[in-house]
Order: sequence, then structure tokens, then C-alpha cells
Amino acid sequence: MDRQDGAPRGRSSHDREVPAAVAASFQEGWENTDLKLPRSSGTEGAASRRAALSERFPGERIVVPSGGLKTRSNDFDYPFRPHSAFLHLTADRATQAVPDSVLVLEPTGHGHTAVLFTRGRSPRDGGPNGAEFYSDRRHGEFWTGRRRTLAETADALGLEVAPRDRLEQALAGGVPTRVLRGEDARVDALVPEKPSAEAELATFLSESRLVKDEWEIAQLRAAVGFTVAGFHDVAADLPRATELARGERWIEGTFNRRARLEGYGLGFDTIAAAGAHACVLHWMRNDGPVRPGDLLLLDAGVEADSCYTGDVTRTLPVGGRFTDVQRRVYDLVFAAQSAGIAALRPGAPFGDFHEAAMRVIAEGLDAWGLRPTSDPATTPAPDRYRRYTLCGSGHMLGLDCHDCASARTEAYLGGALEPGHVLTVEPGLYFQPDDLTVPEELRGIGIRIEDDFVITTDGAECLSSALPRQPDAVEAWTSSLR
Repeated sequence: MDRQDGAPRGRSSHDREVPAAVAASFQEGWENTDLKLPRSSGTEGAASRRAALSERFPGERIVVPSGGLKTRSNDFDYPFRPHSAFLHLTADRATQAVPDSVLVLEPTGHGHTAVLFTRGRSPRDGGPNGAEFYSDRRHGEFWTGRRRTLAETADALGLEVAPRDRLEQALAGGVPTRVLRGEDARVDALVPEKPSAEAELATFLSESRLVKDEWEIAQLRAAVGFTVAGFHDVAADLPRATELARGERWIEGTFNRRARLEGYGLGFDTIAAAGAHACVLHWMRNDGPVRPGDLLLLDAGVEADSCYTGDVTRTLPVGGRFTDVQRRVYDLVFAAQSAGIAALRPGAPFGDFHEAAMRVIAEGLDAWGLRPTSDPATTPAPDRYRRYTLCGSGHMLGLDCHDCASARTEAYLGGALEPGHVLTVEPGLYFQPDDLTVPEELRGIGIRIEDDFVITTDGAECLSSALPRQPDAVEAWTSSLR
């Protein structure tokens, strides 16, 4: 199970005792290396978001945990990634964020006071935690690196900061409290559950991320730029991938290297789907070959240090050129995406770009004589070919790949596009290899084209425009790198 209690790990079977004299020697002889950190970028926007949260829930205590470490295997944890709502309200950086931190907005007579409860730097004195820095595998500085001191965190984030062990006292009393529940078991245990109130909080936190400010858009622009660089890396590495039994893994590793070099890592597990694997929407096993003559569907995104992520898909001819049937399917998906892009504008219903793309798909497949429904005349065009299209044509993008997932339908799917919305447009066609309703030549072909857009005052800007998407340009790009 996931460990979210933040407790230090006990001694492992291979650990040796530390003699008392050696332990005592660890407490002295250290230089003072406290830092004076500049204010991190993005903190002004985070303060504005906290003010909006305060205004929405006057007189109530609001508790937003960062989440904690999660066990991968035995005494190894997954890399820590804070909850997106916590990041949105603090603008902390992933490389600096501390597990088990908790942001508390305490009501006052005129709003709220925000206090971040967190761990400071491992002490090196003889106090109760004085051995942590060299003996604690989870939180010790010698094991996992230096944390900021509490003062350094306050300077960096522009927040009042308090030790994590004072949280229980801070949450006492009869103040009405709403918690982002399910992220920290110890916090959940301290506050009685209020399902409807907590659902309302989660919804507000999610909807507050729908419109991105200029700093957030800059983070997304950087993340998408890193993502584009990763796609160029992969296109250049296609010949090497064809030489390996598990070439999909080579593709995955090539992109992931760029993600770790430029950002915090991946926004989501890389989809490197060659051949019929492209018909599996979230193919992440990536254990198959990459053969000349096949297509490679690569769906991947770099998560920047701020945790904003890109999300781009290209379907590439492994040998540099599409076959005639591959080109026919690609042309249809390209036309559908182009129609969806043309529908992006402020004030347009969110669903318009999906419906525009699906109309093109429906008309194209109908012209091919494919009729997967028994009564196409009464089935709406966007749903008529769901057997081959499966899902929607895009989603909001931000701190999460599928951002704002707890927003109400009327604010998201049923809402209108606004300047500052960032979203993907990604229609696709997926002809399963065992689907008898399509001609044999189509079976096993999966094609998706995905780009990232920010809605502007007069249209939409493509953040991923540096990647070719038109079929001739894709062929020229992949062939030139061989």
C-alpha cells in the first residue's frame, strides 16, 4: 500500500549499528550553509489564487496537503510529485517541494492567513531529530538531499511557514474546516469528514485552474517546447529503434531522457506505440518492435520544473514514408484536426472543436463505405463512428495532463472557451486488428495527431507548431533525419 504517513523508515536488514561515539561525532564540525533565497517566480499569481480561495470560503479553515511519498517497492519510494492544487496555491518547484507539507488558510476577521506547515532542513544538533540528516533514509539530507530551512522556504514562496509537527495543534478547535481529502492520511484523521463541503472545495480548486495567467502560460510554453525537442530526438532515433527487439522501449527512453534533462520528468507515462499497438489508446507497456513500414504513434509530454506539462502526439512513418493506405487514414485525421483547430475561438462552446473534427471523420468514413452503426441516419455524427474514434478530441492542459478534472460539466465540457484556456486538439482513428467491420488493409492502423493551444482574444495560438503535422512535412522531417 502507499505510505503517506511520512514516518522515517526503520532499520533495514543490511543496516549497521552506529556506535555512540560515531553518532556524537556527527553533531559537530559543520559549516553554516544557510542561504538567502530570492522569491520564486509565480508566487504573485499563487497569492492571487489564495485570495480567491479565501473570498470563496469566508470564515472557514481551508486545508490543502501536498501529499506524501508513495512506496514503489519495499524501502524505495516513487519520486515525489506534489498535488496540483497545492502547487497552484504555492508556486513551489517540484525539485524543492517537501513531502507531507500542508497549506492552511486560517480565517481572520478580514479574510485568511496562509501558513505552510512543512519540514525544514535536517537539524545537525543533539535534539530529538538530530540524527535524521545521516540516519533517516526518507528525509535525511545525506540520503535525499538538502531541504530548505523554514526561513528559506518563507523567503522563496512569500508565505508564513511553520514546522510540520505543529499542524495538529493548528487544526484543533471548532473552526469550520474544509480539507482536500485523500492526499494525507494524517490530515484526514484530524478533521471530521464532510463529503459535500469537501467535494465543493475540490471542485472550486479544479475550476480555478481553467483560465491560466501569463506566468502559467509561460510555463506551458516552456514545457511544450521541451516536448517538441523530445519528438525531434525520437524522429532522429527511429533507425536505431528498428534494430532492437523492443524498439518501443528505445523510443520511450529517448524521449524520457529529454524530459529529465529539461524538466522535472514526464507529465505522464510515454506512449510509444508501433504497429497495431497504436490502436490501444494508453499503450504504455512499450515492449514491442518498431518495424520499417509500420507507423509509430508517440504520445508524450515533458513536465517542467514547475510541474506544468506538455501533451503532444505524432504518428510517424517508421521508414520515412507512409504507405498508400496509411496516408489515406492520416489525411483524414489531419483534415479532422484542422477542422477542430479552425473552431477554436473565445466564446465558442467547448464542444465545438470536437464536433467539427467528428463531422469530418464521419463524412470521410461514410465516403469509404464504413457504417458501424445499424441506424446511422438517427445517430449524431460525433457518435456515429465511436467504434473507430473511441474518445473525445481534446482536453484542458496545465498542471495535470487532463487538467481541471473535478470541474463541473457546465464549467468545462458545457462551458465556453475563454482567453487563457489551454487545451489539446487530438482526433484519432483506431482500427483494431481484429475488427471485421473494416477492410483488412485498415486493420491494425492507429493514427492520432495532437497539438496544444492557448485561447487568445481573437483565436488560438498553437504552442507545438514547431513540429510538422501536415503529411508531406512529416515525411520530409522523418526522412531528413535518417
